[in-house]
Amino acid sequence: MILEGKKILVCICGGIAAYKINHLIRDFVKKGAEVQALLTPAAEDFVSKLTISTLSKKPVYSQFYSENGTWNNHVELALWADVMLVAPCTANTLAKMVHGICDNLVIASYLSTKCPVFIAPAMDLDMYQHPSTKQNLELAEDYGHFIIPAETGELASGLIGQGRMAEPETIASEIEKFFNSSFSHQLHGKTVLITAGPTYEAIDPVRFIGNHSSGKMGFSLAEEASKRGAKVILITGPSAQITSNKNIEIHRVTSAKEMFDQVFKHYDQADIAIASAAVADYAPKEVAREKIKKNDDSLTIELVKNPDILKTMGERKTKQFLAGFALETENELENAKAKLIRKNLDMIVLNSLKDEGAGFKTATNKITILTPSEINEFPLKNKSEVAKDILDFIASQILK
Repeated sequence: MILEGKKILVCICGGIAAYKINHLIRDFVKKGAEVQALLTPAAEDFVSKLTISTLSKKPVYSQFYSENGTWNNHVELALWADVMLVAPCTANTLAKMVHGICDNLVIASYLSTKCPVFIAPAMDLDMYQHPSTKQNLELAEDYGHFIIPAETGELASGLIGQGRMAEPETIASEIEKFFNSSFSHQLHGKTVLITAGPTYEAIDPVRFIGNHSSGKMGFSLAEEASKRGAKVILITGPSAQITSNKNIEIHRVTSAKEMFDQVFKHYDQADIAIASAAVADYAPKEVAREKIKKNDDSLTIELVKNPDILKTMGERKTKQFLAGFALETENELENAKAKLIRKNLDMIVLNSLKDEGAGFKTATNKITILTPSEINEFPLKNKSEVAKDILDFIASQILK
């Protein structure tokens, strides 16, 4: 069985969904996993240590010291685990995790862990949709953690909406999928080159020409490729996105010319190249050495074409599977198909700004994947889920 001998550190927080964890722990143990449970202090109001200990066949810890004075070593607990699962993950614990507020055994163990971390959030719908919670979930993803999204249904408040913790079967399936060698090592031995974010083309020392790309999609792709065992080289323009994933080699650039140079320093070693960056097509012909003063009623700036990174990648393609992106506002399919052929791509990912929730500066995206022979449409999803769809499709093409 997939979970046979796997060590799972289950961290339970103080939410009503905690009652479901009994079933999950029982399932893990039946499938051969070792389970060590930790509780936040608030979780003790919702679940019984005796029940969990009986199901897991191990003592359950919620404090740094047991009643007999024995220290519950959070470092040993963290290093013991093959995976850490935080479920239900409350808004409070999520905030503490991503901001390093260490005031209980669960957070201390989390901050010491070296293994993959799965987070199954659970809270009322307004809390789940609050900008701070959304930002914290995005930060957790940027740290390389796996988010198991909350489901829609009736909540403890009586309201109906998204916020219910994923069912135990769903959580177990996600963890089994991770341990499934055909998935977790799917891209082992492959080098994946990814471009992300915008480029900024200087007008003077203060001003630039740019676009609204956040880099979120490219960073999500990098994290997902890393989870599948690939060596990842990420070349990003100016972006607030961060990653603490040591398996991602990141190079930060500013202009299209700088991105061009970095891409072709690494392109020859790539097995897969995904060009998700929103590269400026034009740049000012001359860059003023000093800030341009507002003296006249109008200002004329002569623009010249930037090097076409994606087209050059297509021309120099040897062994690489090459994927591009197309952000369109009209005649979407026709324009994407033309770009696919013109730039010698193996596939192209189409976004339309007409689709609500897609495009720049959103946590979600709605894509269509085109190849020379097929068209595949996907519903609106979180960008981390979109990254999975894209990597699944690429894997299906190169691992045939």
